[in-house]
Amino acid sequence: MTNKILNWGLLSTARINRALIPPLQVSKRNKLKAVASRSTEVAAKYSREWKIPHAYGSYEALLADPEIDVIYNSLPNHLHAEWTIKAVEAGKHVLCEKPLALTVDEVDAVKSAARKHGRVVAEAFMYRHHPQTLKVQELVKSGSLGTLKLIRGSYSYVNSREGDVRLDLEMGGGSIWDVGCYPISYTRSVLGMEPLEVFGWQVTGETGIDMTFIGQMRFAEDVHAQFDSSFAIPYHVFMEIIGSDGTLSVPHPFKPGEKENIYLTRGDKTETIKIKGQELYIGEVEDMADAILLGKDPLISLDDSRANVAVIKALLESARVGKSVKPDFGSF
Repeated sequence: MTNKILNWGLLSTARINRALIPPLQVSKRNKLKAVASRSTEVAAKYSREWKIPHAYGSYEALLADPEIDVIYNSLPNHLHAEWTIKAVEAGKHVLCEKPLALTVDEVDAVKSAARKHGRVVAEAFMYRHHPQTLKVQELVKSGSLGTLKLIRGSYSYVNSREGDVRLDLEMGGGSIWDVGCYPISYTRSVLGMEPLEVFGWQVTGETGIDMTFIGQMRFAEDVHAQFDSSFAIPYHVFMEIIGSDGTLSVPHPFKPGEKENIYLTRGDKTETIKIKGQELYIGEVEDMADAILLGKDPLISLDDSRANVAVIKALLESARVGKSVKPDFGSF
């Protein structure tokens, strides 16, 4: 089983595919075999451009190909759960772009389908696999910051592209779903626990989405977190983890490169910690291969994805009602 090469199919010709194609082309255990679009002409052109062997003029045709083992679901947000479930029902494993779904019920449905059909489904938060993220988590767990007090993060950029699905409320648009999900996920993964309550404010755009979102999260042990995400603020990204004994600053938390520096400040001394990184998207590709071929648990579990969705939904509800909200983590 471990000698098997996994054949991948791209479900759509979305721009994000460009990030996943290079690691698939160099991986020894994964091979890009097909791409699907709703148009045969678009799929054929895309396959020629990226040297992909097979092109399909419908998503259903890709899922029907018995040679395909893994689907990369890069459809708009509102189609993630639906087509991930369809892919699983067709016997495919799925790496789905974030967010995995737009409601906890959708995540539950994905998990039920994955269990029933014995398939691996993972959410594509690429930064989670990078050595920098693993180092940050290690430093926090080692106690080098003392008792954790506050986490701050930001992910903003100007998005004024006409017709962009991220600006469409019906398609799961909004800055919190697109980029705010990163500092939320980062905070939760660093702390290893879920917020007790959250509070959010949003600046709503013409299409009804949050153009800017400001959020706060309260955790156990008097740990608090603040984040912002925006389509209206020029590119602004960072994570900062503050403890009783020091502060860890991460300038490029979500798209780290092959060489990165993070900074640990204690008192009046700042230590530069050099990170030997890797190609950003290779981690999630190899993680899928580990899960499918070796039976390892994916780094990002469906329970983890569900909790992130629950926090985002609670923040959006808080912004709507104007008071703090306790996320509904439930159980399953």
